[in-house]
Amino acid sequence: MGNRFPVSETYWTYRRLIVAVGAVLALGPLAACSSTPPPPTNPGPVIVPGKPGEEAKTIPPGQATGIDVPEPNDADKTFMQDMIVHHQQAVWMSDLAPERASSRDVKELASRISDVQGLEINGMNQWLSQHTIPTVNPTAPDHHSGGGHASMPGMATQEQREQLRNAKGRDFDKLWLQLMIAHHQGALTMAEEVRQKGVDVRVQEIADDVVVEQTDEIQRMRGWLTGY
Repeated sequence: MGNRFPVSETYWTYRRLIVAVGAVLALGPLAACSSTPPPPTNPGPVIVPGKPGEEAKTIPPGQATGIDVPEPNDADKTFMQDMIVHHQQAVWMSDLAPERASSRDVKELASRISDVQGLEINGMNQWLSQHTIPTVNPTAPDHHSGGGHASMPGMATQEQREQLRNAKGRDFDKLWLQLMIAHHQGALTMAEEVRQKGVDVRVQEIADDVVVEQTDEIQRMRGWLTGY
């Protein structure tokens, strides 16, 4: 496989986004000192998301107070807790790449997965904490293996993890791509399930992000596998 694949434009877009976010955070204290802009004189209507399968509703701005926001249901809670463990295995697999991969594409995608999914783990734990739901410790020794979540779709088995840990060069690249494609497909299955059964707006947004990001990465990884 080597380095004959061009660096993905998505990757460089991601890197530029990280730099931009850092700049915004650095300017936060300065922004806080600036004058607060006046509220809009003619606010638009408010969009209220509907339940799964229902259309969103539009209400006048003056009636926006007192909206009943549904509490997260069991599907929302399970998705967030399980996805933290699912993400952690992807991070563990990706952290093997710098020392074992030979392909620049694999190393760069692994770096992106480790960075992005690490941030998403923190965000999902914050959501759990806000809703007084037990959080998940992503650094627990068994979380890269799935622990008691081995039945989740896409999780690599203990044998597969050992094979990946012991592989190097092109053998590592090929196995990593195969396992990560399966892992991403499992995440899509989990996201689609909570899209149908969940009610929390933030959970729906995270599920949507998983589908968009990981579908794109699956397509790229499948293309790279044709070189083997």
